Amino acid sequence: MRQIEVTSTERSQLIDVTAQVASCVESAGVDAGVCVVYCPHTTAAVTVNEHADPDVAHDLLLHLDRAAPRAGPGFRHGEGNSDSHIKAALVGPSVALIVREGRLALGTWQGVFFCEFDGPRRRQLWVEVVAARA
Repeated sequence: MRQIEVTSTERSQLIDVTAQVASCVESAGVDAGVCVVYCPHTTAAVTVNEHADPDVAHDLLLHLDRAAPRAGPGFRHGEGNSDSHIKAALVGPSVALIVREGRLALGTWQGVFFCEFDGPRRRQLWVEVVAARA
């Protein structure tokens, strides 16, 4: 397993980690298999989406803020970050990606994003590359 360190600078932020994940895949020396990217935090997540246009990340965060506003009605969690937990649950803690010919197989416009919902913070992503059986 490999770790990627991520530092967010805003409360809510999508950070493109495609290059770091691709590096983990290439250093694993696996020709074909699966790469699992896992976020071990309850107020952050990981997703795959378009990374060519930064407006997409903006629009995703805007929608998530509408779905789970920071001062949501009836929140009981005392830390004041209930919205962050909800957003992390909606997006999810992991993605599974195909490894083909020793490289991360993504669509033309796709990138891997760390999703910060309770920053700024220093965080981790865990990356595990598993070889396919012949």
